[in-house]
Amino acid sequence: MRNFLRIILYKPILWAANKFSSKPKRERIFEALDKLYKDIHVHPGKKGLIISYDTRTGKFIIFSDQHKGKRNGADDFMQCESNYLRALQYYNENDFCFINLGDSEELWENSIWQVKKKNKENFTAEKKFIEKGKYIKVFGNHDLFWDNDPLAWWHLKDIYGEKLKVYEGVVLQPSTNLQQSTANTPLPANYSPHSIFLTHGHQGDAQSDGNWFSKFFVANIWAPLQAFLRINPNTPAYDAEKKTLHNNIMYEWSSEQKDMLLVTGHTHQPVFASLTHLERLYKNFQLAVHEKNAAKEEEIRKEIRKREKEFAAVSVDYMNMKPSYFNTGCCCFSDGDITGIEIADGCIRLVKWSEIKGREVLEERMLKELR
Repeated sequence: MRNFLRIILYKPILWAANKFSSKPKRERIFEALDKLYKDIHVHPGKKGLIISYDTRTGKFIIFSDQHKGKRNGADDFMQCESNYLRALQYYNENDFCFINLGDSEELWENSIWQVKKKNKENFTAEKKFIEKGKYIKVFGNHDLFWDNDPLAWWHLKDIYGEKLKVYEGVVLQPSTNLQQSTANTPLPANYSPHSIFLTHGHQGDAQSDGNWFSKFFVANIWAPLQAFLRINPNTPAYDAEKKTLHNNIMYEWSSEQKDMLLVTGHTHQPVFASLTHLERLYKNFQLAVHEKNAAKEEEIRKEIRKREKEFAAVSVDYMNMKPSYFNTGCCCFSDGDITGIEIADGCIRLVKWSEIKGREVLEERMLKELR
């Protein structure tokens, strides 16, 4: 019966979610990001942190969108948990600062009590970073609870054993002062002038800010059906057009900023230096054509055919986009893999963790080259 209902209801449910939810609006998102970035600088420590870091020695891992649930059919994190725990062990042992960039807990579909009870091992792994003073928690739209519930502070203390403030954004600021550089005191080899602005990415999105339909649909219809029918919404077919649109707007905002990189989550779609995986494949294909490398052309062509179904669109300007926008992807892919953004050794990297290969660097650039 479950399989029959799944076949019948799968497409109508996803159609309804897309049809009646609000699409991202450029003006609203631009205004929200402008305001948050300004607020962090005017009132540091209130809505967000400004962290001074050495581009040569600073080490950060940014994960988002775990959507930790209650271990039922609607828990998209469950199959990714082992990769997540293995990744956190690696980053803790290698002295990284962990920036948890929102939607870490799925609190639209579950109560905080359910999530706390079923995720003790994950919270214990995160707590190890807190004990070193290397953990920063940012809220997203699915765990907005951490920002607006009057008992959030108590739950955080109950989970982690100490008080923890949750922020809306973080700015990583290079510690080397560009003005102090002279011919006699050159800048370090790995110096980058960029500040790095990190936030979940739901700002200004009417759906994510919680219009009446999205809240009603998730709480009263989608969550129970997802649990019973075991439908995972994190497939490329689910809301792919909206993910692409949102990423495009985030890129447009970041491209207008001076000496700044933007890192978000929210869309579950990894982006590196402003390009999705498909856009990078197309760009590399054009380069192979220009170099008259037939073998490379065929290799990339095969990969493009395999990946095209995962994306709704390709930017018309993908060959000339500024490398200003990055997206972590998520920690709840249906195959159990997780992706994140590393900042270390003067580089920024898109990394994937999988059961077979463990840590894998998918893309890497020197920060100083992103000018």
